[in-house]
This record gives sequence, C-alpha cells and structure tokens, in this order.
Amino acid sequence: MADQTTTTIARPAPYLEAAGQTYLDLLTQKVGQAPTAQQLTAMSPQIAGQNVLTQQAQQQAATQAGLGALSFDPTTGAVTGVGQGTGIAGYQPFLQQAQAYSGPQAYQQFMSPYQQDVVNTTLSQFDIQAQKGLAPLAASAVGAGAFGGARQGIQQAEYQSSSDLNRAALQAQLLQQGYGQAQQLANQAYTQQAQLASLQPSLAQTGITQLGGAGTQNLAYQQAVLDAQRQAATLAYQEPYTRLQALGSGIGGLLAGYPQPGFAQTTGPAPATASPLSQALGTAAGIYGLGSLFGGK
Repeated sequence: MADQTTTTIARPAPYLEAAGQTYLDLLTQKVGQAPTAQQLTAMSPQIAGQNVLTQQAQQQAATQAGLGALSFDPTTGAVTGVGQGTGIAGYQPFLQQAQAYSGPQAYQQFMSPYQQDVVNTTLSQFDIQAQKGLAPLAASAVGAGAFGGARQGIQQAEYQSSSDLNRAALQAQLLQQGYGQAQQLANQAYTQQAQLASLQPSLAQTGITQLGGAGTQNLAYQQAVLDAQRQAATLAYQEPYTRLQALGSGIGGLLAGYPQPGFAQTTGPAPATASPLSQALGTAAGIYGLGSLFGGK
C-alpha cells in the first residue's frame, strides 16, 4: 500500500477572502493612477514672491546708495537689474553744502548787504562830530591872539590826525564786527549741514527697516498660505490611500490568527505552495500591516 501525505490548509472565511480580493483590486487600481500635472503642481513646494513693500524697501536702499531704479521679475518679484543712478548717496548733498560753508571765502555769503550802509552812516556822523571840534580850537586861538598863526595850525593838525586815527579805528571795528558775525554764521551753517549729513542715513535706514519689516511679515504670511495650500492638496491626494489603509488594517485585524502566506500547516514532507493571489495580496497589502490574507494551497 502506497504512502499518503496529508496536508492541512487553514483558510479564512469566504467573506474575508472576498474582502481581501476587493481590497487588492481597489489598491491596484489606485496605485495605477498617476497624479495629474495639476495635482503635481499643487503638491510641489512653492516660494512666495517678493511683495511691493519689500521692493520699495530695496528701492529706497538703492536710492540711498546713489543707484538708479531697480527692475523686478514679474513672477518672483526678485531684483533683476539696477538702472543708472546719480552715484550720489543720500547724505552727500549735505556734505557738499557743508563744504561750501568752509574755507577762507565762506564768510562772504553771510556778510550783511546793509553793512556798508551802516559803516557809511556811522562814519558820516563821526565826521560831523569831528568838524564840530574845530570851532573851539579857532575860538581859543582868537582869544590868545594867535588866530591864523603857526600855533593854531599845529593844534588843528594834531586834532585832525587824532580824528583820522579814531575814524580809521571806528571803521576797522565796524568791519571786524561784520566779518566776525559772517564767520560765525558760516560756522553755524557748516555745523548744521554736517549734522544733517550724519542724521540723514539714520532716518533713511529707519524708513527702509520699517518697510522691510512689513514686507517680511507679509512675505511670511504669503508663504504660510502657499504651504497650507500645498498641504491641503497633498492631503486631498492621499485621502483615498488613507481610507484604503483603514480598510486594509481592518481586514488584517480579522486575519491576525491565520498563518503567513507561503507557510501552510502540513503533516508530510511536501511543502505547500501559496497561490499567486495570496502572494500578490500579501506583498501589496503587507505595507499597511495586513499580514497574511490567505493560507497556502
């Protein structure tokens, strides 16, 4: 009598086997559907373009440096070119004006246009008073019986010489006062322009920083919106796979007590051969934690 080999196969219930087949069909169908170009674009990382606030900050910085108008890419908003500018930084006009208020001739533009009138009027009054001083000398010479003599001539000459010296000293004093005032005004103007040259970059930088900060905040918001849209598109694309994973996990939980594919329980030396369907389903669904759906046969 010939030897007989007995093989015992553990199979799931028919409804579980049908559920596994349905799951495999759905998974195969979904995996075979490549994402559309629109879906790929929606799920691809995107970078927010520069906004008008940031561009204005960049333009102000360029202008402050003496550069010309900036050109921006219409798609990304990035700087693509710089026009020809003046080459003069924002603070340079104040330095140039300060330079005009320095040097040996700087005081001239601050001389009062009425100074010569003041000098002429003052000297005219001085001459009138000086002429009045000659009368007492003549009266004294008459009283002394020396009118028209050498003594009277010497006294008048001394008086006139002293008067001329006083007149010259007065004129020099008036001119010196005018020069001193003009020099003081020139120094004051120079200091003011130098202070403005130091202040201007700080004020310009404050405006640039404020615009740049606002632009950065806006850019962060725009980027957050793009990231949220990309995440939403990715979740929408993955949603069917998520449902399939939930289905596969449920089926796998029901099949947890059955042997793994390719390992049948046998009482003889001949190993059992797993069916092609069982092998395919075990390979594809195993990713989702299904384990074995079918025994060998």
